[in-house]
Amino acid sequence: MPTSRTEPTVRERGSRQLACFATLALALVCLAWELWLAPTGRGTLAIKALPLLLPLPGLWRYRMYTYRWVSLMIWLYVTEGLVRGTSERGAGMALAWVEVALSVTIFIACAAQIRLRLAEARHAEPAKDA
Repeated sequence: MPTSRTEPTVRERGSRQLACFATLALALVCLAWELWLAPTGRGTLAIKALPLLLPLPGLWRYRMYTYRWVSLMIWLYVTEGLVRGTSERGAGMALAWVEVALSVTIFIACAAQIRLRLAEARHAEPAKDA
């Protein structure tokens, strides 16, 4: 049931901004990592940054569906960061831990957005017992 509210709360705006900026930062880290800072092979792993750019418009527009699938998809980046963080050395290892930190930040921001919006929708529902 849609609510009559049209403006997001301060907390919703904050979680959206955190999700958007962390997603963009992770995409930039992935590109820089694979192309310049510690490339693996020919830099073809830089393609992993593309899926991170797809949800940005939906995150910015408060699309609940986008927040839900990003919160699931981001675990692929956490997994890659954990594997490479424990198996690589030098700059690659540091970048892998940055990837893990940004990915967990994205998950937390998306989860916060989902929880806030669902709580607001639940709170706005009229009492069914009355």
